[in-house]
Amino acid sequence: MALRISYTVVLAMIASQVIWLSACTNLPYYAQAVDGHLNVLHRSQPISRIISHPDTDPKLKHSLSKIVQLREFASRELKLPDNLSYTSYADLERPYVVWNVFASPELSVGLKEWCFVQVGCVNYRGFFSQAKAERYAEELRHEGYDVYVGGIRAYSTLGWFSDPVLNTFVGYSEMNLARLIFHELAHQVVYVPGDSVFNESFASAVEHEGVRRWFESSGTTFQQAALSARQEKEVVFTNLVLRHRKRLQELFHSDISDTEKRVQKAHIFEELHEEFLRLKADKAEFSSYDQWFAQPLNNALLATVSIYTQLLPAFQAILLQHDKDMERFFDAVTKISRLPMKERNIVLQNAVQGNQEWMIVER
Repeated sequence: MALRISYTVVLAMIASQVIWLSACTNLPYYAQAVDGHLNVLHRSQPISRIISHPDTDPKLKHSLSKIVQLREFASRELKLPDNLSYTSYADLERPYVVWNVFASPELSVGLKEWCFVQVGCVNYRGFFSQAKAERYAEELRHEGYDVYVGGIRAYSTLGWFSDPVLNTFVGYSEMNLARLIFHELAHQVVYVPGDSVFNESFASAVEHEGVRRWFESSGTTFQQAALSARQEKEVVFTNLVLRHRKRLQELFHSDISDTEKRVQKAHIFEELHEEFLRLKADKAEFSSYDQWFAQPLNNALLATVSIYTQLLPAFQAILLQHDKDMERFFDAVTKISRLPMKERNIVLQNAVQGNQEWMIVER
Protein backbone atom coordinates (compact mmCIF):
# COMPACT_ATOMS: atom_id res chain seq x y z
CA MET A 1 0.00 0.00 0.00
CA ALA A 2 1.87 3.07 -1.25
CA LEU A 3 1.68 6.18 0.84
CA ARG A 4 0.89 9.45 -0.86
CA ILE A 5 0.42 11.77 2.08
CA SER A 6 1.00 15.31 0.89
CA TYR A 7 4.31 16.67 2.04
CA THR A 8 3.05 20.22 2.58
CA VAL A 9 5.71 21.40 5.03
CA VAL A 10 8.20 22.38 2.34
CA LEU A 11 5.91 24.94 0.74
CA ALA A 12 5.51 26.77 4.02
CA MET A 13 9.23 26.79 4.61
CA ILE A 14 9.96 28.36 1.26
CA ALA A 15 7.03 30.77 1.19
CA SER A 16 7.81 32.42 4.49
CA GLN A 17 11.57 32.24 4.03
CA VAL A 18 13.98 33.39 6.70
CA ILE A 19 11.44 34.69 9.22
CA TRP A 20 10.42 31.18 10.18
CA LEU A 21 13.95 29.97 10.48
CA SER A 22 14.46 31.83 13.73
CA ALA A 23 13.55 28.66 15.62
CA CYS A 24 17.07 27.29 15.90
CA THR A 25 15.97 23.83 16.96
CA ASN A 26 14.12 23.43 13.65
CA LEU A 27 16.65 25.17 11.41
CA PRO A 28 18.32 21.98 10.08
CA TYR A 29 14.92 20.45 9.35
CA TYR A 30 13.68 23.55 7.51
CA ALA A 31 16.94 23.76 5.57
CA GLN A 32 16.70 20.17 4.30
CA ALA A 33 13.08 20.76 3.29
CA VAL A 34 13.90 23.86 1.27
CA ASP A 35 16.99 22.31 -0.30
CA GLY A 36 15.16 19.10 -1.15
CA HIS A 37 12.24 20.80 -2.85
CA LEU A 38 14.44 23.20 -4.79
CA ASN A 39 16.38 20.19 -6.06
CA VAL A 40 13.15 18.67 -7.35
CA LEU A 41 12.28 21.89 -9.17
CA HIS A 42 15.81 22.19 -10.56
CA ARG A 43 15.56 18.76 -12.16
CA SER A 44 12.19 19.46 -13.78
CA GLN A 45 11.73 19.96 -17.50
CA PRO A 46 8.58 20.29 -19.63
CA ILE A 47 6.90 17.01 -20.54
CA SER A 48 6.30 18.28 -24.07
CA ARG A 49 10.05 18.65 -24.57
CA ILE A 50 10.75 15.13 -23.28
CA ILE A 51 8.04 13.53 -25.44
CA SER A 52 9.29 15.29 -28.58
CA HIS A 53 12.93 14.35 -28.00
CA PRO A 54 13.96 11.46 -30.31
CA ASP A 55 16.16 9.81 -27.66
CA THR A 56 13.46 9.55 -25.00
CA ASP A 57 12.83 6.00 -23.82
CA PRO A 58 9.59 4.71 -25.47
CA LYS A 59 8.19 3.50 -22.12
CA LEU A 60 8.75 6.91 -20.53
CA LYS A 61 7.25 8.63 -23.55
CA HIS A 62 4.17 6.39 -23.34
CA SER A 63 3.69 7.06 -19.63
CA LEU A 64 4.13 10.81 -19.99
CA SER A 65 1.69 10.89 -22.91
CA LYS A 66 -0.86 9.10 -20.74
CA ILE A 67 -0.28 11.63 -17.96
CA VAL A 68 -0.95 14.48 -20.40
CA GLN A 69 -4.34 12.89 -21.14
CA LEU A 70 -5.08 12.38 -17.44
CA ARG A 71 -4.11 15.97 -16.68
CA GLU A 72 -6.48 17.32 -19.32
CA PHE A 73 -9.26 15.03 -18.10
CA ALA A 74 -8.75 16.19 -14.50
CA SER A 75 -9.40 19.83 -15.42
CA ARG A 76 -12.09 19.23 -18.01
CA GLU A 77 -14.20 16.51 -16.37
CA LEU A 78 -13.35 16.71 -12.66
CA LYS A 79 -13.04 20.51 -12.46
CA LEU A 80 -9.65 20.17 -10.77
CA PRO A 81 -7.22 23.12 -11.04
CA ASP A 82 -6.04 23.88 -14.57
CA ASN A 83 -2.45 24.93 -13.95
CA LEU A 84 1.11 23.78 -14.65
CA SER A 85 1.16 20.99 -12.07
CA TYR A 86 2.09 17.64 -13.67
CA THR A 87 3.14 19.25 -16.94
CA SER A 88 6.86 18.81 -16.20
CA TYR A 89 8.99 15.78 -15.32
CA ALA A 90 11.90 15.25 -12.92
CA ASP A 91 14.13 12.21 -12.51
CA LEU A 92 15.36 12.21 -8.91
CA GLU A 93 17.42 9.03 -9.36
CA ARG A 94 15.92 7.46 -6.24
CA PRO A 95 12.78 5.39 -5.53
CA TYR A 96 11.02 7.91 -3.26
CA VAL A 97 10.85 11.68 -3.19
CA VAL A 98 10.59 11.91 0.62
CA TRP A 99 10.42 9.62 3.63
CA ASN A 100 7.76 10.38 6.24
CA VAL A 101 8.17 9.46 9.89
CA PHE A 102 5.01 8.50 11.80
CA ALA A 103 5.03 8.00 15.56
CA SER A 104 2.42 6.81 18.02
CA PRO A 105 2.65 6.40 21.81
CA GLU A 106 3.17 2.80 22.85
CA LEU A 107 -0.32 2.54 24.38
CA SER A 108 -2.32 4.83 22.11
CA VAL A 109 -3.74 4.62 18.59
CA GLY A 110 -3.23 8.37 18.06
CA LEU A 111 -0.38 9.77 16.00
CA LYS A 112 2.13 12.31 17.25
CA GLU A 113 1.71 15.74 15.67
CA TRP A 114 4.25 18.27 14.43
CA CYS A 115 3.05 21.84 14.02
CA PHE A 116 4.17 24.47 11.53
CA VAL A 117 3.06 27.99 10.69
CA GLN A 118 0.27 28.20 8.07
CA VAL A 119 0.10 24.47 7.30
CA GLY A 120 -0.91 23.73 10.90
CA CYS A 121 -0.25 20.40 12.58
CA VAL A 122 0.41 17.24 10.61
CA ASN A 123 0.74 13.60 11.67
CA TYR A 124 4.15 13.02 10.13
CA ARG A 125 7.56 14.59 9.69
CA GLY A 126 9.05 14.37 6.20
CA PHE A 127 12.65 14.16 5.07
CA PHE A 128 14.24 14.26 1.61
CA SER A 129 16.90 11.88 2.91
CA GLN A 130 16.10 8.34 4.04
CA ALA A 131 19.12 8.32 6.34
CA LYS A 132 17.90 11.45 8.14
CA ALA A 133 14.41 10.02 8.43
CA GLU A 134 15.74 6.80 9.93
CA ARG A 135 17.94 8.68 12.41
CA TYR A 136 15.00 10.75 13.57
CA ALA A 137 12.83 7.62 13.78
CA GLU A 138 15.42 5.99 16.02
CA GLU A 139 15.35 9.00 18.37
CA LEU A 140 11.59 8.60 18.69
CA ARG A 141 11.91 4.88 19.37
CA HIS A 142 14.31 5.65 22.20
CA GLU A 143 11.60 7.93 23.61
CA GLY A 144 9.21 4.97 23.68
CA TYR A 145 7.16 5.60 20.54
CA ASP A 146 5.90 3.06 18.03
CA VAL A 147 7.46 4.35 14.81
CA TYR A 148 6.95 3.74 11.11
CA VAL A 149 9.03 5.23 8.27
CA GLY A 150 7.28 5.26 4.90
CA GLY A 151 8.70 6.12 1.51
CA ILE A 152 6.54 8.67 -0.31
CA ARG A 153 6.39 8.72 -4.09
CA ALA A 154 4.54 12.04 -4.54
CA TYR A 155 3.58 15.16 -2.63
CA SER A 156 1.51 18.27 -3.16
CA THR A 157 2.53 21.87 -2.60
CA LEU A 158 -1.18 22.86 -2.68
CA GLY A 159 -0.70 24.90 -5.85
CA TRP A 160 2.05 27.13 -4.44
CA PHE A 161 4.41 25.55 -6.95
CA SER A 162 3.94 23.58 -10.16
CA ASP A 163 4.32 20.01 -8.93
CA PRO A 164 6.19 17.84 -11.46
CA VAL A 165 5.68 14.24 -12.47
CA LEU A 166 8.46 12.21 -10.82
CA ASN A 167 10.37 9.09 -11.75
CA THR A 168 9.19 7.70 -8.40
CA PHE A 169 5.71 7.06 -9.83
CA VAL A 170 5.88 7.57 -13.60
CA GLY A 171 6.06 3.78 -14.10
CA TYR A 172 2.74 3.20 -12.34
CA SER A 173 -0.11 1.45 -14.12
CA GLU A 174 -2.69 3.67 -15.81
CA MET A 175 -5.06 3.11 -12.87
CA ASN A 176 -2.50 4.15 -10.29
CA LEU A 177 -1.32 7.15 -12.31
CA ALA A 178 -4.91 8.36 -12.46
CA ARG A 179 -5.43 7.81 -8.75
CA LEU A 180 -2.30 9.68 -7.78
CA ILE A 181 -2.80 12.69 -10.05
CA PHE A 182 -6.46 13.15 -9.13
CA HIS A 183 -5.65 12.73 -5.43
CA GLU A 184 -2.81 15.25 -5.39
CA LEU A 185 -4.69 17.84 -7.45
CA ALA A 186 -7.60 17.57 -5.01
CA HIS A 187 -5.33 18.97 -2.29
CA GLN A 188 -5.12 22.17 -4.32
CA VAL A 189 -8.92 22.56 -4.08
CA VAL A 190 -9.39 22.17 -0.31
CA TYR A 191 -6.81 21.96 2.45
CA VAL A 192 -7.53 22.41 6.16
CA PRO A 193 -4.42 23.22 8.24
CA GLY A 194 -4.05 20.73 11.06
CA ASP A 195 -6.59 18.14 9.87
CA SER A 196 -4.79 15.38 7.95
CA VAL A 197 -7.76 12.99 8.12
CA PHE A 198 -10.12 15.56 6.56
CA ASN A 199 -7.63 16.44 3.82
CA GLU A 200 -6.68 12.89 2.87
CA SER A 201 -10.22 11.50 3.05
CA PHE A 202 -11.46 14.31 0.79
CA ALA A 203 -8.66 13.72 -1.72
CA SER A 204 -9.38 9.98 -1.63
CA ALA A 205 -13.03 10.65 -2.46
CA VAL A 206 -12.00 12.76 -5.47
CA GLU A 207 -9.53 10.06 -6.48
CA HIS A 208 -12.17 7.30 -6.36
CA GLU A 209 -14.72 9.28 -8.36
CA GLY A 210 -12.11 10.48 -10.84
CA VAL A 211 -10.76 7.04 -11.64
CA ARG A 212 -14.27 5.66 -12.01
CA ARG A 213 -15.11 8.38 -14.54
CA TRP A 214 -11.79 7.98 -16.35
CA PHE A 215 -12.36 4.30 -17.06
CA GLU A 216 -16.02 4.88 -17.90
CA SER A 217 -14.98 7.38 -20.58
CA SER A 218 -11.88 5.73 -22.00
CA GLY A 219 -11.38 2.34 -20.38
CA THR A 220 -12.17 -1.16 -21.51
CA THR A 221 -14.66 -3.46 -19.82
CA PHE A 222 -11.69 -5.34 -18.38
CA GLN A 223 -10.22 -2.15 -16.90
CA GLN A 224 -13.53 -1.18 -15.32
CA ALA A 225 -13.83 -4.66 -13.80
CA ALA A 226 -10.24 -4.44 -12.52
CA LEU A 227 -11.02 -1.09 -10.90
CA SER A 228 -14.08 -2.49 -9.13
CA ALA A 229 -12.10 -5.48 -7.91
CA ARG A 230 -9.30 -3.23 -6.69
CA GLN A 231 -11.66 -0.99 -4.74
CA GLU A 232 -13.48 -3.97 -3.20
CA LYS A 233 -10.15 -5.45 -2.13
CA GLU A 234 -9.11 -2.16 -0.54
CA VAL A 235 -12.35 -2.02 1.44
CA VAL A 236 -11.71 -5.50 2.83
CA PHE A 237 -8.10 -4.63 3.73
CA THR A 238 -9.11 -1.33 5.34
CA ASN A 239 -11.90 -2.92 7.37
CA LEU A 240 -9.51 -5.64 8.53
CA VAL A 241 -6.96 -3.11 9.78
CA LEU A 242 -9.47 -0.72 11.31
CA ARG A 243 -11.29 -3.50 13.13
CA HIS A 244 -8.10 -4.50 14.93
CA ARG A 245 -7.16 -0.87 15.49
CA LYS A 246 -10.50 -0.43 17.27
CA ARG A 247 -9.63 -3.41 19.47
CA LEU A 248 -6.35 -1.71 20.34
CA GLN A 249 -8.16 1.51 21.19
CA GLU A 250 -10.52 -0.32 23.54
CA LEU A 251 -7.56 -2.11 25.11
CA PHE A 252 -5.61 1.09 25.72
CA HIS A 253 -8.66 2.72 27.35
CA SER A 254 -9.24 -0.23 29.68
CA ASP A 255 -8.34 -0.28 33.38
CA ILE A 256 -5.88 -3.16 33.25
CA SER A 257 -2.18 -2.64 33.95
CA ASP A 258 0.23 -1.38 31.31
CA THR A 259 2.07 -4.68 31.49
CA GLU A 260 -1.07 -6.61 30.60
CA LYS A 261 -1.91 -4.07 27.89
CA ARG A 262 1.45 -4.76 26.25
CA VAL A 263 0.79 -8.51 26.32
CA GLN A 264 -2.67 -8.15 24.79
CA LYS A 265 -1.40 -5.62 22.27
CA ALA A 266 1.05 -8.19 20.94
CA HIS A 267 -1.76 -10.76 20.72
CA ILE A 268 -3.94 -8.37 18.69
CA PHE A 269 -1.16 -7.82 16.17
CA GLU A 270 -0.60 -11.59 15.95
CA GLU A 271 -4.30 -12.14 15.33
CA LEU A 272 -4.34 -9.40 12.66
CA HIS A 273 -1.52 -11.13 10.81
CA GLU A 274 -3.12 -14.56 11.16
CA GLU A 275 -6.45 -13.28 9.85
CA PHE A 276 -4.66 -11.79 6.85
CA LEU A 277 -2.99 -15.14 6.13
CA ARG A 278 -6.38 -16.87 6.21
CA LEU A 279 -7.81 -14.20 3.92
CA LYS A 280 -4.93 -14.60 1.48
CA ALA A 281 -5.27 -18.41 1.53
CA ASP A 282 -8.91 -18.01 0.52
CA LYS A 283 -8.35 -15.20 -1.99
CA ALA A 284 -4.90 -15.17 -3.59
CA GLU A 285 -5.27 -11.60 -4.86
CA PHE A 286 -4.69 -10.32 -1.33
CA SER A 287 -1.05 -11.32 -1.68
CA SER A 288 -0.58 -7.76 -2.98
CA TYR A 289 -0.57 -6.76 0.70
CA ASP A 290 2.29 -9.11 1.58
CA GLN A 291 4.77 -6.25 1.66
CA TRP A 292 2.60 -4.23 4.04
CA PHE A 293 2.25 -7.16 6.44
CA ALA A 294 5.96 -7.96 6.18
CA GLN A 295 6.66 -4.77 8.14
CA PRO A 296 6.68 -4.75 11.95
CA LEU A 297 3.05 -4.17 12.92
CA ASN A 298 2.65 -1.32 15.40
CA ASN A 299 0.29 1.52 16.31
CA ALA A 300 1.90 3.99 13.90
CA LEU A 301 1.62 1.71 10.87
CA LEU A 302 -2.06 0.99 11.50
CA ALA A 303 -2.81 4.68 11.99
CA THR A 304 -1.56 5.53 8.49
CA VAL A 305 -4.41 3.47 7.01
CA SER A 306 -7.10 5.37 8.90
CA ILE A 307 -5.84 8.76 7.68
CA TYR A 308 -7.02 8.03 4.13
CA THR A 309 -10.29 6.29 4.88
CA GLN A 310 -11.80 7.50 8.14
CA LEU A 311 -13.99 10.19 6.55
CA LEU A 312 -14.19 8.76 3.04
CA PRO A 313 -17.83 7.58 3.38
CA ALA A 314 -18.88 11.08 4.47
CA PHE A 315 -17.33 12.75 1.44
CA GLN A 316 -18.76 10.13 -0.88
CA ALA A 317 -22.20 10.78 0.62
CA ILE A 318 -21.82 14.52 0.09
CA LEU A 319 -20.79 13.95 -3.53
CA LEU A 320 -23.86 11.78 -4.09
CA GLN A 321 -26.14 14.33 -2.40
CA HIS A 322 -24.88 16.88 -4.94
CA ASP A 323 -25.72 14.58 -7.86
CA LYS A 324 -22.00 13.94 -8.40
CA ASP A 325 -21.57 17.47 -9.70
CA MET A 326 -17.90 18.18 -8.93
CA GLU A 327 -18.21 21.97 -8.78
CA ARG A 328 -21.12 21.80 -6.32
CA PHE A 329 -19.28 19.12 -4.34
CA PHE A 330 -16.14 21.26 -4.10
CA ASP A 331 -18.20 24.28 -3.07
CA ALA A 332 -19.92 22.30 -0.30
CA VAL A 333 -16.66 20.85 1.02
CA THR A 334 -15.03 24.28 0.95
CA LYS A 335 -17.85 25.65 3.13
CA ILE A 336 -17.55 22.69 5.51
CA SER A 337 -13.79 23.16 5.73
CA ARG A 338 -14.28 26.65 7.15
CA LEU A 339 -16.19 25.36 10.18
CA PRO A 340 -14.46 24.72 13.51
CA MET A 341 -13.30 21.10 13.75
CA LYS A 342 -16.06 20.02 16.16
CA GLU A 343 -18.80 21.42 13.93
CA ARG A 344 -17.04 20.06 10.85
CA ASN A 345 -17.08 16.54 12.25
CA ILE A 346 -20.77 16.79 13.19
CA VAL A 347 -21.62 17.87 9.66
CA LEU A 348 -19.65 14.96 8.19
CA GLN A 349 -21.28 12.50 10.58
CA ASN A 350 -24.73 13.75 9.57
CA ALA A 351 -23.81 13.46 5.90
CA VAL A 352 -22.72 9.84 6.12
CA GLN A 353 -25.93 9.00 8.03
CA GLY A 354 -28.00 10.42 5.20
CA ASN A 355 -29.14 13.44 7.21
CA GLN A 356 -29.16 16.33 4.75
CA GLU A 357 -29.75 18.95 7.42
CA TRP A 358 -25.97 19.46 7.26
CA MET A 359 -26.61 21.44 4.06
CA ILE A 360 -27.50 24.36 6.32
CA VAL A 361 -23.83 25.30 6.10
CA GLU A 362 -24.48 26.38 2.54
CA ARG A 363 -26.69 29.26 3.63
